[in-house]
Amino acid sequence: MAELMKVFKESFPPLRLIGRRYTDADRGSDGGFGHKWNEWFEKGGFEPLDQLGEDQQIGGGYVGCMRYMDGFEYWIGAFFPEGTPVPDGYEYVDIPAAEVGICWIYGSPDGELYGEEVHDMCQAAIDKAGWQIADEPWFFELYNCPRFTTPDQEGKVILDYGVYLKG
Repeated sequence: MAELMKVFKESFPPLRLIGRRYTDADRGSDGGFGHKWNEWFEKGGFEPLDQLGEDQQIGGGYVGCMRYMDGFEYWIGAFFPEGTPVPDGYEYVDIPAAEVGICWIYGSPDGELYGEEVHDMCQAAIDKAGWQIADEPWFFELYNCPRFTTPDQEGKVILDYGVYLKG
């Protein structure tokens, strides 16, 4: 069972999300996008983004970023400063500066950190903090290095789960 470790607010600058956009039609047989993540790692999909400068990535890791805008969209990629050049074959969307509510979710990376239960847990924590979620918000899973990439003695990690808030 995933556990909420921390809830806080952070100011994000204007940024450019660079990656690839997926829709409901791209979901796997399990209903998620894990198979797309596997493709990215197997085919070196992050290499062009890393070549832009890992130190340029905002948040210190790769993101799964989602929103409902004329239907559901799910992006795999990374956050960069606005105006960052986009590698050939990649897409981008510019996201304005905003306050973001972030939840640190602790658990096993083998499934318990993802899905509706975790989303609802974070949304409840943000509501309890008195923050309002933006209209048509971006939600994201940030796979921060080292919080997510270095498991503890129990094999658990921390996933940063964020949502854009009303100004």
